[in-house]
Amino acid sequence: MTVVVTGCRGQLGAALCRLWGQEAAGLDLPEFDLTDRPRVGEILTAIRPRAVVNTAAYTLVDRAEQEPERCRAVNVDGVTHLVEVCRRLDCTLVQISTDYVFGKDRGRTTPYRETDVPGPLGVYAQSKLDGELAASQWSKHLIVRTCGLYGRLAERSAGNFVETMLRLAAAGKPLRVVDDQRCAPSYIPHVARALRFLVDIDARGVYHVVNAGDATWYEFACEIFRLSGLNVPVAPITSAEWNAPCPRPSYSVLDTSKYLALPNRPDLPRWQAALAEYLRERG
Repeated sequence: MTVVVTGCRGQLGAALCRLWGQEAAGLDLPEFDLTDRPRVGEILTAIRPRAVVNTAAYTLVDRAEQEPERCRAVNVDGVTHLVEVCRRLDCTLVQISTDYVFGKDRGRTTPYRETDVPGPLGVYAQSKLDGELAASQWSKHLIVRTCGLYGRLAERSAGNFVETMLRLAAAGKPLRVVDDQRCAPSYIPHVARALRFLVDIDARGVYHVVNAGDATWYEFACEIFRLSGLNVPVAPITSAEWNAPCPRPSYSVLDTSKYLALPNRPDLPRWQAALAEYLRERG
């Protein structure tokens, strides 16, 4: 049976469609708009999938502070529309979420487990948590939190951190990168393989799926240039110096023990190995 992938023109959605091949039915704007409740029901009812994997989201973290209604229309109301249809069709809803549901615990130094109490910072983060709560209203739900995704660019993708760093370096721009936000940057093909595995075994509940290890964005940038053989000066700065409109978590590393305990699951290599794989494949 078919697996619907919403947001199929984004990096993760496109990777999942490639992975599932003919089993996948990819949906995206403008034909498929999560905020259009009747249209969502009409399209999904016609397909009658075994699962809906929702990678579509409003992800403009800073802009969300100025347009919270638009952000929540996609990340909360849109998920509610999917829940209604999945319940009617008796199919699984897979909601992709984020490490940003954590962050208020400023003194945190150990990875977050799925059972830890969330504490989102800002409109976007709160909308993703509320989207999780909406998804959980249907018993056949799977919520997968991930972080710092990068991989092959797709039609609707605006880029990723790796490509941004390489582009700025090529342009000779002075680089200043935040060094007080620690997370687990993750390679999309590795996350996609884990997602497919979880869907295929009918996993339920919440899972964390990220590459192993952790880094600040400054440390990640330095490794990008080291592996690329580039001698690029990078200045570490604080989040206060960067002064983004919306605060980010200072520590949002996700614990993957629950996923790693599953038998026969695909590996989640360390982030350094994942980055090296990406750089080799991009050429």
